[in-house]
Amino acid sequence: MKIKIINKSSHALPHYETIASAGMDLRANLSESRILKPLERTIVGTGLFIELPIGIEAQVRPRSGLAAKKGITVLNAPGTIDADYRGEIGVILVNLSNEDFTINNGERIAQLVIAKHERAEWEVASELSSTDRGEGGFGSTGVK
Repeated sequence: MKIKIINKSSHALPHYETIASAGMDLRANLSESRILKPLERTIVGTGLFIELPIGIEAQVRPRSGLAAKKGITVLNAPGTIDADYRGEIGVILVNLSNEDFTINNGERIAQLVIAKHERAEWEVASELSSTDRGEGGFGSTGVK
């Protein structure tokens, strides 16, 4: 699938690192470094603008290494980019660590996954079919 992209950053286009990679790294597009204090959040621009076909979304997800090593994650993970959005791809980062984190220009801050999606049509009903699980939620399927 081909997706139109405008790159207003000085960085290379996102790309798959391996043949089996699901995501492509997004890089911070900053004129100067930014400090993210503990529990602080910020939107970091990427300089990227895309045109997705209808039926396709782009998901902005955390980078596991950044989360595990530094406590930095994407706040609304996964963030969804809809096919009709034409603005800059921004990443909402949050610092869940106890230390300041410096975001530098070109730093890999998130990953982008391109995915197909379905559109649902609601069918109003007065009852739903029964299952073994029933109304059990939030951990109800774990070992008892």
